[in-house]
Amino acid sequence: MSSPSSPVLARISSGRAVVEGLLDIPPNPAGVVLFAHGSGSSRHSPRNNYVAGVLRKSGTGTLLMDLLTPTEDEDTAARFDIGLLTERLVDAVGWLRNLPSAGRLPLGLFGASTGAAAALEAAAILGPEIGAVVSRGGRPDMARPRSLAQVSAPTLFLVGALDTDVIEMNRQAFERLRCEKKMILIPGATHLFEEPGTLEQVATLAAEWFTGHFSRPAEGRPRPHHP
Repeated sequence: MSSPSSPVLARISSGRAVVEGLLDIPPNPAGVVLFAHGSGSSRHSPRNNYVAGVLRKSGTGTLLMDLLTPTEDEDTAARFDIGLLTERLVDAVGWLRNLPSAGRLPLGLFGASTGAAAALEAAAILGPEIGAVVSRGGRPDMARPRSLAQVSAPTLFLVGALDTDVIEMNRQAFERLRCEKKMILIPGATHLFEEPGTLEQVATLAAEWFTGHFSRPAEGRPRPHHP
């Protein structure tokens, strides 16, 4: 288990905008996971912060970021602009790669709601740069079919077993994926995983997915440098 670390406020330029995030990297990290929040959510999301905390305890760094500026977030259309969210995510990956502390670490994407579609679109663009993807109660069906077929990173869908409509949306997207993939229904969970123990299951499964795949070298992906 890693020692506690101190989060750092990140300011990331993307086009004409600057979005903010919280970067927290424990000592000797296995990799870094960038969190893409869903519509109406932010880096302060209690659910994603809980999952991020579990990841850090497992030795994985995290970057929880806002994909929209406060002004943009007031626009409902912007919240569902998957192209814009994807652009911000790709720029955040570029920002991470320029950091001495994270530049050569394996990188993962964790998406919730619309953020899951952006994570998959970004994974399709970045190819082997992305080591693994996890979607929590996501809307992967909002990613383009062509992009889903181009994702090469191992991808895990976590969906509440009682979240009937979203289960079907995930199944449709799941069928289009051509990468290593897995879909798990969390027993007794609804869309927000508010039921006792369900979010803990999500966090544990996500940590296992990321650490398991970060330990496998991916062709073309920068690897950690150990002097």
